[in-house]
Amino acid sequence: MELPFSSISFLLFALFSFSYLSNPAIARGGEESSNRFNDSMDYNHWILTRRLFQKNDATIIGGDFARGYMTNSELENAVKDFGRRCNRISKIYSIGKSVKGIPLWVIEISDKPGKEEPEPAFKFIGNVHGDEPVGRELLIRLANWLCDNYMEDPLATLIIKRAHLHILPTMNPDGFSLRRRGNANNVDLNRDFPDQFFPNNEDLELRQPETKAIMSWLEGRHFTASASLHGGALVANYPWDGTSDRRKYYYACPDDKTFRYMASVYSHSHFNMSLSKEFEEGITNGAFWYPIYGGMQDWNYIHRGCFELTLEISDIKWPNASELPVLWDFNRMSMLNLVANLVKTGVHGRIISAHTGEPLPASIMIKGINYTVKASRSFGDYHRILAPGESYEVMAAFPGYRPKSTRILLEDGAMNVDFVLDLDEEDQKFRHGFRCTCGNQSSLQLMELLSGTHMQISLAVLVILVLLCLLLRRKMVLKFPKHRKPTTLGHRRQIEA
Repeated sequence: MELPFSSISFLLFALFSFSYLSNPAIARGGEESSNRFNDSMDYNHWILTRRLFQKNDATIIGGDFARGYMTNSELENAVKDFGRRCNRISKIYSIGKSVKGIPLWVIEISDKPGKEEPEPAFKFIGNVHGDEPVGRELLIRLANWLCDNYMEDPLATLIIKRAHLHILPTMNPDGFSLRRRGNANNVDLNRDFPDQFFPNNEDLELRQPETKAIMSWLEGRHFTASASLHGGALVANYPWDGTSDRRKYYYACPDDKTFRYMASVYSHSHFNMSLSKEFEEGITNGAFWYPIYGGMQDWNYIHRGCFELTLEISDIKWPNASELPVLWDFNRMSMLNLVANLVKTGVHGRIISAHTGEPLPASIMIKGINYTVKASRSFGDYHRILAPGESYEVMAAFPGYRPKSTRILLEDGAMNVDFVLDLDEEDQKFRHGFRCTCGNQSSLQLMELLSGTHMQISLAVLVILVLLCLLLRRKMVLKFPKHRKPTTLGHRRQIEA
């Protein structure tokens, strides 16, 4: 019996996909489905291909292991107590709620909390996976250490005075209370973000509320860098996390050298991470370790201009609570140095208009690196992380202005490079050619209207309006008599037909 061509194609596709399945991994996640879906796939089949709802969860933790860890209510009280005790340098806010309605509390730490400043911002996210709770405990300890050592310890003072640190102790409180990896819907939150290689979760409505909360959070705030805390290994992981063909190999992102540097800062500041026999220097490219898709790390870098690391901070996912003080000692300097390096290294500055003196939300580009960093709208400030010990050509560009570039040698310390951009005269001549008297922004709006595909539409509309005016004028002429006596009303001039 002959098989239909569609069946043969399906079998070949299934065999091909199966040959590229990655090995199950311990820390960042398990086996991923290799099926690509199409528009005709129904909702239930789509859910199964994503493996969002897993029937068998082998990672449920017993009650004995949970003893000694803060419950969700205790963690919430700890966050609010911190906010009251350290209110001079902190602000507490929520970015949303979990499936079960538990608030996702964030601690902002700065000398001017809640106020926008021309300073870099960093975020820590803990407990992405419910059965990896060490991060939530260490992040509360980090916040308290910074509060207790402000104006006493140089690192604490530097971070609080010159950066904005945001701490989300738990992204997955429901998974924690259920003692399992996924959230209340048994979804792995680190597979729920848009992915550059496989569009298996492009529908915002099908994402989990915790994922939506993170995405909305980053729409309103820009973070220069970030780190999420995991458990099950001891390594600093950096992009890319996946490959286009699902195979396991080193797949570098445009800022590979910078990410290697950031990961090394954490690894070498750690008690023993850099001594790993499994990972050279205690760091790894995600795809080289094992590919994952829908991860939060790559999404941050691609869509929000945020340099994020995935930090595996304990080789046991849920260690005995008695080990937490030791784990804090092992990771404390790593966490502090990673945040402090935002200020201590890289290129920073502001971009100003020579014409108005106002800040410009311009683009910062590095020659040879296919990645753009945006300056803020409020202050025109930018913060570009780069690996030290290299020479870089830095360029600032903004529409309507002439771009400027300069070459720098970035050594161990940070560099400040400001740009004052001049108006592009040729561009301004073009803009002035379309000037009208409809307001300050009318020229630019008219130019935009007449550009590209709008030109033909605009001309057609113009012709129609002219014809309508002619018809209306003709009707008015026919309606009124040809000879009308002049009338005078007050001091108005005479009006003749």
